[in-house]
Amino acid sequence: MRPPPRAASPDFSRFSAARHLLEAHHHPQGLPLTYIIHTFYQFFDFPAYREWKAPLLACMEREAIRGTILLAAEGLNATVSGSESALAQLHTMLATLPGIAPLTVKTSTHDTLPFGRAKVKLKKELISLGEPAHPARQVGTYVPPEQWNELLQQPDVVVIDARNSYEAYLGSFRGAVDPQTRKFTQLPAFTRTHYDPRHQRRVASFCTGGIRCEKYTAWLLEQGFEEVYHLEGGILNYLEKVPAEQSLWEGSCYVFDERIAVGHGLVPDTSITACPACGHPLTPADRTHPDYRAGESCPHCPHYPPSNA
Repeated sequence: MRPPPRAASPDFSRFSAARHLLEAHHHPQGLPLTYIIHTFYQFFDFPAYREWKAPLLACMEREAIRGTILLAAEGLNATVSGSESALAQLHTMLATLPGIAPLTVKTSTHDTLPFGRAKVKLKKELISLGEPAHPARQVGTYVPPEQWNELLQQPDVVVIDARNSYEAYLGSFRGAVDPQTRKFTQLPAFTRTHYDPRHQRRVASFCTGGIRCEKYTAWLLEQGFEEVYHLEGGILNYLEKVPAEQSLWEGSCYVFDERIAVGHGLVPDTSITACPACGHPLTPADRTHPDYRAGESCPHCPHYPPSNA
């Protein structure tokens, strides 16, 4: 069988070679300088993804953008930080990717730069469930944050936290099921053990930013679950849009950068730190535990080296 024709190389000549220094932006009330963080992903057919690694990395370095972009044949996933003008340049380039639709971008800020360097990585999959799932074909029904509370409180809906247990340790939605998984790839086995699509028709799921639920809800539909939902934009979108007084979220949300955890309004939870040995998030109570050794180890080290796989 002859290989498919190679896609034409993209033309990047129209992008400026001028470097923008990373800018910090003043809060409107004159509070300390903050850095802009953009999080986004999209599943789409992207066979030429390898050709875009070098140009995207060059753009990030030229614009002094820090963070990571993952590229795969099934799409892209990114969390990046930089100035408003620098990020605009990056999004201009991303808009030219063949097959991509307009990106939905979640924006937050931090008072220090949350990433050390610029990285563009090539992946077999953006996120692996360990079993085939095809989010570019079908996914669960998106539920906007403003309608999520109503779904949570419907008695015939089981709500599953698609994150790993070290993330759920800091917080989750009231009444949600914590599968206690250490890796995302363990979620199918948990689901098969506890739920049968012949009896549990309605399933809802949520994760940090939404990408894991794209894979998981696609898999649920392929297993025969009839009504599958997921929180649009993930927990971060909910915390940004739903006022604390109306929220069914309890605790903080673990994030994969130097902020470690955020709360309502995406305000960093500065009470949470991370163990330097195993990386597990630590609450103030953890830091008073007899097995806690400041700067060395924590009570979670012996039995839970966390994984974000």
